[in-house]
Amino acid sequence: MKTLGIIGGLSWESSAEYYRIINQEVNKRLGGVHSAKMLLASLDFGEIEKLQVAGRWDELTQELIFWARSLENAGASGILISSNTMHHSAKEVQSAIGVPLLHIADATGRAIVEAGYKKVGLLGTSFTMEGDFYNQRLSEAFDLEVILPEREEREVIHRVIYDELVVGNILPESRQKFLDMIQRMGQKGCEGMILGCTEIPLLVTQALTSVPLFDTTALHCAAAVHFMLGSSHLRNE
Repeated sequence: MKTLGIIGGLSWESSAEYYRIINQEVNKRLGGVHSAKMLLASLDFGEIEKLQVAGRWDELTQELIFWARSLENAGASGILISSNTMHHSAKEVQSAIGVPLLHIADATGRAIVEAGYKKVGLLGTSFTMEGDFYNQRLSEAFDLEVILPEREEREVIHRVIYDELVVGNILPESRQKFLDMIQRMGQKGCEGMILGCTEIPLLVTQALTSVPLFDTTALHCAAAVHFMLGSSHLRNE
C-alpha cells in the first residue's frame, strides 16, 4: 500500500469525511482490520479563509507547497488537497513536488464522462464557480460543458458554505435552497450536478434529488484509494 499525504483542515469538517471514507474503502478492499496509510497536515482554516477573501493566492500557494513538500519528505507517495477551492494552486503545487498530486477535478471529470454526460452544473464556493482553474480543466481535459447557477444563487451557495457548513451547521432551510437550485438547473438541461465543494455532501445527498449528483469528496477519495492500492488488491481476510 502506498502512503497518501493529505493537506486538510480546509475545513476540518470535510477532512474528517476524507479520513473516514478512505479508511472504510481500504478496509473494504483488504478486509480484516486493515486501514489506510496516511499522513495528514491539518491547517487552520481561519488563516486560510482570510487569505482567500483578501485575494492573497500567492501566499496560499506557498503555504500549500510547504505542506506538500513536508508530506513528501515524510514519506508520502502522493498528495491530496482536500478542497475544491484550494485546487486554485494545484498546478504550482504539482510543479514543486516529485510525487503525483491527485487532482479533484480529474476524479470528477472521469466519473461524469463514464456516466455519459456532457452538460453539468457546478455548485461550490464563488472562487471555484467563478474562477477558471476548475471549469477550464473540466472543459479541456474532459470536453464537458459546465453551467453555473445565477449570480444570486452563487452568493447563497458561498454564504452557506462559509457561514454554516465549514462549522458543521447543517440547516434544513439551506438544504432546501440547494435542492431547489439543483432542480431548476436540471430543468434547464443540466444532466448532472457537481457538488464542487467538499462540504456540500454534508448537506445534500443523492437520496434527496432525482438529478444525478457527483460528490467530489467521495470521488476524490475513490481516486486516492485506487492510487494507494491499484487494481490488484482483492479482499483478503
